[in-house]
Amino acid sequence: MKLERVLVTGGAGFIGSHLCERLLAEGCEVIVFDNLLTGRMANIAHLLADSRFSFEHYDVTNHLYVEGELDAILHFASPASPADFERLPIQIMKVGSIGTHKALGLAHAKKARFLLASTSESYGDPLVNPQPETYWGNVNPVGIRGVYDEAKRFAEAMAMAYNRHHGVEVRIARIFNTFGPRMQTDDGRAIPNFLSQALRGEDLTLFGDGSQTRSFIYVEDQVEGQLRLLKSDYVGPVNIGNPEEMTLREMAERIIEISGSKSQIVHRPLPPDDPKVRRPDITLAKRILDDWGPRVSVDEGLQRTHDYFRKELGVPPGGAG
Repeated sequence: MKLERVLVTGGAGFIGSHLCERLLAEGCEVIVFDNLLTGRMANIAHLLADSRFSFEHYDVTNHLYVEGELDAILHFASPASPADFERLPIQIMKVGSIGTHKALGLAHAKKARFLLASTSESYGDPLVNPQPETYWGNVNPVGIRGVYDEAKRFAEAMAMAYNRHHGVEVRIARIFNTFGPRMQTDDGRAIPNFLSQALRGEDLTLFGDGSQTRSFIYVEDQVEGQLRLLKSDYVGPVNIGNPEEMTLREMAERIIEISGSKSQIVHRPLPPDDPKVRRPDITLAKRILDDWGPRVSVDEGLQRTHDYFRKELGVPPGGAG
């Protein structure tokens, strides 16, 4: 598939901004719509001088219009951190439902391919580990996390409805825990929390006993998987993540070591519906995406992310608490 002109919703966000950077590097013209609710202009400031890049401060739950042709729409607009589930619940539900509907309508009108940024959270607190795409999940629809889980599950259903009824070419990426530069320091997810606390010399907050597991993939590998999926012929959900599983306690200990911090680990009660395990089965992705898989190790990715956070927080080298 040849990509010449692409719309990225949520393109000023963490993963969205890395996607824009990569698309420009591949010669695309890139249009971004972002209301900056959780995205940041700092993430795309270095792209603004490129004549092939344009940004519009816009809420995609409103009517979407783009003049001219579009080859693809990458729908990445949505708050996505646990902190947002309580802070921005209605906005999350609206962008997952109304925003997805508007973006799919534009894809239909432009005959553009549509990539949905879905999530591993569609599996909820899974009873199967690792999670294959055939697993339907274990989600509490009325819990605190339900606003995000169900918004993304609805978005998947809407995308497939547009595929079946209107023939829109849809691709659905179930994104597992992704990390790297441009994450917000107050993001609320494990790695940003741990890094910020370690670099400030604060104790690292671990919810529960720390035995719950996650699988972390560096953003560079995530973007590669997304673009391979976009260009593939596969319709349906595909896990994009790292099958290497670790406990959150292990992650906290690695970050203390990398930062050289004297921080201790303190425990807090586990939030409601917090998943006990999270690990993707990437058999399908490896088969249909030309043997795609993570290339950047977790430790290498953590070092790069640590260096970014150190600069963001203004901590001098050797200055971790």
